[in-house]
Amino acid sequence: MDGRPLGSLPPRPKRPPDRAPTRQRGQATVELTLVLPIVVLLALLVGQVAVVAVDAVLLHHAAREGARAAAVDPNLSTALEAAQGAAGLDPGRMSARLTGGRAAGDSLTVTIDYVSATDLPLVGRLIGDVSLSSSVTIRVE
Repeated sequence: MDGRPLGSLPPRPKRPPDRAPTRQRGQATVELTLVLPIVVLLALLVGQVAVVAVDAVLLHHAAREGARAAAVDPNLSTALEAAQGAAGLDPGRMSARLTGGRAAGDSLTVTIDYVSATDLPLVGRLIGDVSLSSSVTIRVE
């Protein structure tokens, strides 16, 4: 036995003193200052990509609704009104095209174009607005 009470831990070994504590003190602050702007820019970029992805999903929903309306009444204004009312997107940034036959039994393609605004700070100016398009083909009833 080494003279310690039962169950006690051995003494900790002494750590060598830091070599240059004055040099190392601000290192973490400098590293954070250098890395933080890059991390914030990447986070904003990911956020902007998510906004554009949501707009793409909403645009496809608008194209489906426009095609369903055009299947009953194959008119451009009917398809555009249905698409604008369905998605919750800015109607001023949306346009529609109809291609194909308009008689019963014909295939009709509704194409909805949308310009997705990139308005997040910093990233929006770097990327610019994104043009999205979605087409749906349906049989005219």
